Amino acid sequence: MDFEVIKSYIPLFAEAFLLTIKTGWFGIALSFALGLICAFILYFKIPVLSAAVKVYVELFRNTPLLVQLFFMYYGLPILGIRVSAEICGIIGLGLLGGSYMTESIRSGLESVPKIQTESALSLGMTKPQLFRLVILPQAFAMSVPAIVANIIFLLKETSVFSAISLMDLMFTAKDLIGLYYDTTESLFLLVVFYIIMLLPVSILGTVAEKKARFKIYGV
Repeated sequence: MDFEVIKSYIPLFAEAFLLTIKTGWFGIALSFALGLICAFILYFKIPVLSAAVKVYVELFRNTPLLVQLFFMYYGLPILGIRVSAEICGIIGLGLLGGSYMTESIRSGLESVPKIQTESALSLGMTKPQLFRLVILPQAFAMSVPAIVANIIFLLKETSVFSAISLMDLMFTAKDLIGLYYDTTESLFLLVVFYIIMLLPVSILGTVAEKKARFKIYGV
């Protein structure tokens, strides 16, 4: 392993790292917003919209992100719709993640014991108060482990962005390997930067899970 080569490649990987982080977290924010809206639609069983959400969830959970990105980046221009690789990556990640977040949040909402909702209503709470003060806090706490797992999964899924020529970490590694055949050095930096990106999320997620568990069970 040539450490001089590694040193010279660090700025390139750092630039790709920032792009990957930005695209990934914008996509995650979009996925959480979509998941929240869709989970509420399913929980309240809103006519027509519930059926549409179910189709969306099944469609995006059962197709690879790579296929979805290909459709948006190479297929939509045929219809006259053109988006940049970065926007395509954010939307693709957001739609994929939204389908997973929907199920995570929905399961949290439905896991709140019915006796608690009945007790709150018997105490004189209105339905909006019941949802805001009783159901939502517990549902979110129960959903934390699944949400954290989804975030880590989505950050790792950014590795397919290179397929639409987005200069992320994977694209940079493959490009340098193809140009200079510095495979060991490029892969080493690729692993290091992915660890830098994912390890803090994993640690913070563990802390959040413990706090959520304490809030629910007191242990």
